[in-house]
Amino acid sequence: MKKIYFLIVLSALTATGFGQTTTGKELSEREKKKQERKEKINRLIKEEEEGALVYSKQSAFGFKLNTDGWGVLYEHGKYKTITTTNIWWLEFGERKSPKEERITRIIGDFGLLGNPYIFGKQNNFYYLKLGLGQQKLIGGKGNKNGVAVSAIYGGGLSLGYLKPYFLNVQDVDNVNRDIKYPGSDSATQALFLDPAAINGSSGFTKGFGDGKFVPGAQARFALRFDYGRFNEFLSAIEVGINGEFYTKTMPIMINNPEKRFFFNGYVAIEFGSRK
Repeated sequence: MKKIYFLIVLSALTATGFGQTTTGKELSEREKKKQERKEKINRLIKEEEEGALVYSKQSAFGFKLNTDGWGVLYEHGKYKTITTTNIWWLEFGERKSPKEERITRIIGDFGLLGNPYIFGKQNNFYYLKLGLGQQKLIGGKGNKNGVAVSAIYGGGLSLGYLKPYFLNVQDVDNVNRDIKYPGSDSATQALFLDPAAINGSSGFTKGFGDGKFVPGAQARFALRFDYGRFNEFLSAIEVGINGEFYTKTMPIMINNPEKRFFFNGYVAIEFGSRK
């Protein structure tokens, strides 16, 4: 019986010792990688202080939340000097009116819900922008753990697309049909603006074949806060302003002033890599 107890205690001590050894090895590997990363960052900082370019290019994807809509962004940069990077970007997004309000109507006696719609909306306004500019490092040079602050500025072309906004309505003959504003006659316009006749929106895809393109120009200025400038992985927050001018007015809502110039602020989250 004593032998059995002895074997149990010996097994427990052996397992505990093995676990501690394994944990020690895991910590050792983790500390080793941490030390290697620290040495690499110190080496890159030293090379940069001597005037060398530690990376040659960068690329990033981002999501922008604008004061008048949203956008997705791809940006590519080529390092020119330690503090200057030449960049180009491609951005797609949508402009919205602050007066947009989504409504859902109950249809019929059975409490069926129609498609949500925006009352008084005339067009969806999408844009595609191509720009050239520079990224200028203005703060955080040589800081291994802090945040590098850069100024982003540039401009380029913008292509707007107006997609007519369609509503499904019930006309005076109790027939359901899809219409847009202004339509072909005054009766259609009246139906479009009659809440009692509206069933809901006609769906996202309706109207793409009836849209029109409008060319324009754009400018951008921003501050980028880059976390870990000496890391191969790029992660940053950008705060800035946009300006766009189009060759024709871009109506979004009915009975609202039609504009050619759009000015907005934005916040963007960006992720990418450096090589």
